Amino acid sequence: MLNILLIGVALSMDAFTVSICKGITIKKNNLKSSIIISLYFGVFQSLMPILGYILGKSFSNVVMNYDHWIAFIILSVIGINMIRDYRNEESYNSNTNFKEMIPVSIATSIDALTVGITFSFLKVNIIYASLIIGIITFILCFIGTLLGHKINNIIGKKSVILGGIILILIGLKILLEHLKII
Repeated sequence: MLNILLIGVALSMDAFTVSICKGITIKKNNLKSSIIISLYFGVFQSLMPILGYILGKSFSNVVMNYDHWIAFIILSVIGINMIRDYRNEESYNSNTNFKEMIPVSIATSIDALTVGITFSFLKVNIIYASLIIGIITFILCFIGTLLGHKINNIIGKKSVILGGIILILIGLKILLEHLKII
């Protein structure tokens, strides 16, 4: 349960960061916009692990002996990419329409697809895990849009580094547990 919660927090950092940026660009503290943004991110972060899980199950018998290494590598690569992308500047606008939100929702949930593949190699209840990830993302994105009115982009961008570090540490924990080091 703790791992799922930490993964949910880590995966939501990209969406949280975008939510803060969206919140910064929204002229008024608009509750409706905050809910819309949070729903898009929460739903996509919830669906992508399920899709990844289905894809991963189709070839899980082939790599069962290497699943801990796969989990470690995938989570570490995602974490490293999140940390590396910290300096990338993107322009965000305040639109919350379908055309604006779908691409950014997909882009911020690609990591969740990869984590879903990793989950297929582990004993994880994917529906439960996906719901937790989606709920955490919704809550954090809602808070992010509201905080966007109060804080600057630097705080939001640093949250991506935290998410990357958490993913790397979880991958390392999976590897070390499987190798019976911890």
